[in-house]
Amino acid sequence: MKPIALISPLALAACAPPVPVAEDFIPEYLGAESKLLGEDLVQVNVAMTKARVPANVQRYATCAVAQFALTQGYGFARHLRTNVTEEGGVWAADAVYTISPTLPDGLATIDAEVTVAACKETGIPTV
Repeated sequence: MKPIALISPLALAACAPPVPVAEDFIPEYLGAESKLLGEDLVQVNVAMTKARVPANVQRYATCAVAQFALTQGYGFARHLRTNVTEEGGVWAADAVYTISPTLPDGLATIDAEVTVAACKETGIPTV
């Protein structure tokens, strides 16, 4: 009969990955840059950590364009395209929108005032 090796629970715990804590899931917003490409065409670049999924970094870009639209005297935006990348834990989005004083045609429209308020409520920066 072979001897049975006993492994201490402490030894097993040392090998286990650390238990995630709340800070592991709180995004860090690294900045947003918006620039006019034309009279009503805007490019937004944002970066953040802990985005978890592309939709989170896209939401950050939406918040940034909504604030930009308001500062330019426009009330609406329409999403055209977003490219999302992730490298070394940093998520980035390069997004393009049109901005307008009236509700534009299309499905991907953004009411700037409503969006900025929702972003502030959820803690997503708009600048």
